[in-house]
Amino acid sequence: MTTRRDFLKKTAKGSAGLAVGSLLMPNLGFGNILGANERLNVAVIGVRSRAKSLMQAIAKYSDAKIIYTCDVDDKIIEKNNEWMVKTIGYKAKVEKDFRKILDNKDVDAVFIATPEHWHAPMAISALQAGKHVYVEKPCSHNLFENELLVKAQKKYNKVVQMGNQQRSAETSKLAVQEIKDGIIGEAYKGEAYYSNNRGSIGIGKKVAVPSTLDWNLWQGPAPREDYRDNVHPYNWHWFKTWGTGEVHNNGTHEIDVCRWALGLDIPKKVSSFGGKYTYQDDWEFTDNQEVIYEYDDDKIIKWTGHSRGKVMPSQPGRGATIYGSKGSIMLSRNSYHLYGLDGKLIKKVNEKERSATLNTAGAGGLDVRHIANFFNAIRIGEKQNSPIADASISTMMCHFGNIAQEVGKTIKIDTKTGRIKDKKAMKHWKRDYEKGWEPKL
Repeated sequence: MTTRRDFLKKTAKGSAGLAVGSLLMPNLGFGNILGANERLNVAVIGVRSRAKSLMQAIAKYSDAKIIYTCDVDDKIIEKNNEWMVKTIGYKAKVEKDFRKILDNKDVDAVFIATPEHWHAPMAISALQAGKHVYVEKPCSHNLFENELLVKAQKKYNKVVQMGNQQRSAETSKLAVQEIKDGIIGEAYKGEAYYSNNRGSIGIGKKVAVPSTLDWNLWQGPAPREDYRDNVHPYNWHWFKTWGTGEVHNNGTHEIDVCRWALGLDIPKKVSSFGGKYTYQDDWEFTDNQEVIYEYDDDKIIKWTGHSRGKVMPSQPGRGATIYGSKGSIMLSRNSYHLYGLDGKLIKKVNEKERSATLNTAGAGGLDVRHIANFFNAIRIGEKQNSPIADASISTMMCHFGNIAQEVGKTIKIDTKTGRIKDKKAMKHWKRDYEKGWEPKL
């Protein structure tokens, strides 16, 4: 008996010659071939801010439909249901426990937009359940999970794409190719930067868990802590139990762009400088940080992150600049600027559709393209713009930055394995897990 999944697989193989563009927009071609019932059924897990951008992009793909949404907070679910009807035109079925969704054979792919401590464990569970996975950055909470996720993708042979959507920007692709072709000579340095003016998160008070929230499931793989009034739904980013700081929250994007443009992988040395300078609150990471990544041939990548206190006035809020012996290129989600050694603008290329840069949702044309690429990889074997084996290296680099900051010294790294050549630093390779929740293959 031929199952729906078998039919999808066979049809995708036989349709590899179809134009990729026909899969992007509604009512164009490929959906009519498969028929209304032969679509990709997806679930979105974690449906607050960033998920809205993902769902809008999913809705633009004619042969995919959101059949489930999932969140541990009833209040967030209720608001999302209203938003879906108003924005997308329909409401998906709802589950509070993601494990029920993974058990459902009708779900082909899951989108993970949860707090970061859930990203890898949930992605690994989804792979084990036979699902394709789109996981928001960073793809892991620690280096152990990072490595395990890559192994899981290889073992279960499903498509896993990370949400570093600038990999799907046409202007960035053009710039990377032109850098390879020598347009700025020998490229030797990448500068990644992010600047914001986040406020204080205060000193949290232990309070009763809201009746709408499943606090135990929210914590999941993390060791149990009392509920506090300044963690959920956003400020978990700045607590080490659940988040990974600004270098991951936003630095992942631009560090990834620099690594891509320079053709680099795992660095040999990483140093971090910075601290918490602004408010006396519960924020546990640096709020201003510089990380230096060193490579062979004197190539370097530098991350400058200002979470609380904007860099003014010369730099935009975020971006990446690639320096070469004959000039430089400034890249953002929306444009590509080429400069000569004299600093004069030679050319500028804009994206056709703009994407947000500094808000928490980050919606725009890049989400549409990146998610279409994920779906096309599943449907017709299109080459991924951000396969997890590569994307995980950029996540790894951010972990190195946090670890170098934590141990207070330059760390040396085995460029083949990613292992840190320092026993003290290697203690940060893996986190402590709540009993029974550690991800395993």
